Amino acid sequence: MSRPKRDAIGGPATIERPWRVPLAQSAVPVCGLHIDLTADEQVRSRLARVAAVESLPRLSASFDVMLHGRNGLHVVGQLSATVGQICGITLEPIENEVDEAIDLVFQPQLIERATENASEVEIPLEDEPEPLVNGVIDLGALATEFLILGIDPYPRKPGAAFEPPQDSSDQGHPFAALAALTKRRRREGES
Repeated sequence: MSRPKRDAIGGPATIERPWRVPLAQSAVPVCGLHIDLTADEQVRSRLARVAAVESLPRLSASFDVMLHGRNGLHVVGQLSATVGQICGITLEPIENEVDEAIDLVFQPQLIERATENASEVEIPLEDEPEPLVNGVIDLGALATEFLILGIDPYPRKPGAAFEPPQDSSDQGHPFAALAALTKRRRREGES
């Protein structure tokens, strides 16, 4: 079985990456590196399509990248964005703010060895580090991931509340036919 083709930063070559900002571990000095990113209009347009939102008028990220151990990186940062969405209740356009904290450790991938007893499952006490593929991380892909995770999947305009239609008849609710059948059987049973 052949391995899937990988791009320069280690991700599958077929995945669309609308915002790419590769950073090699070798480019990070011992004292660390601070990077501020602001997505331009073209990148925001592509990201809005990938994130399935109406618009993305603002997107920025700030990262502090430090060496971690012998071969790893520790990335701490903040993502901030304004996302244009459609209210799920009123169907009006609204804007929501996304603010996500980022704190990840990247380590080179290790080849996992099969254990003698494959049925045992080991639960790590801490989160596993993210894979550092070919010594490179992609800060744009990282920002994209945290943006998508931070988007409200059920946007609602402030003050909007769903109110079901008012129907006082028994015919209006979904189980009206079942209720009528039950009433009829009770009457037939009493006769």
